Amino acid sequence: MFLTDYIKDVTGAVKSLATGMKRTLYYFTHHKEIITQEYPDNRDTLVLPERFKGEVVMPHDEKNEHRCTGCTACELACPNGTIKVITKFDISPEGKKKKAIDKLVYHLELCTMCNLCVEACPSDAIKMAQTFEHSVYDRKQLTKILNHPGSKIMEGVE
Repeated sequence: MFLTDYIKDVTGAVKSLATGMKRTLYYFTHHKEIITQEYPDNRDTLVLPERFKGEVVMPHDEKNEHRCTGCTACELACPNGTIKVITKFDISPEGKKKKAIDKLVYHLELCTMCNLCVEACPSDAIKMAQTFEHSVYDRKQLTKILNHPGSKIMEGVE
């Protein structure tokens, strides 16, 4: 019984090794196919997968308007406090106080790119960009303010 199980395990391991070596031998003999990419040299032609997540961004339109209502759903959904929504109260032309976003602070060094903040946002104000080159010498550069200076909420977004 023990010897039979041992022989089955060894046979399975040899089959698995042979499968991997067969794939390696195929790529070795068909070297016309490009398997790896030379990253720094191919920056102009680099195509990332559509589902790649690099960092959180807040899109603005040509009038410097965004969709963020300051609901803090993204802040609550974030598992490690990467996003901090700082709100203020604006006074509308009718004289009513209205909650608005002052700053949306994003700590890239803490982000795990889990996409939970984007999924939680009810107004689609933030999204994941495909940027991936985040190397800096100063960690302070990894803390970003996502809303542009002087930006305001789009008309019709509640």
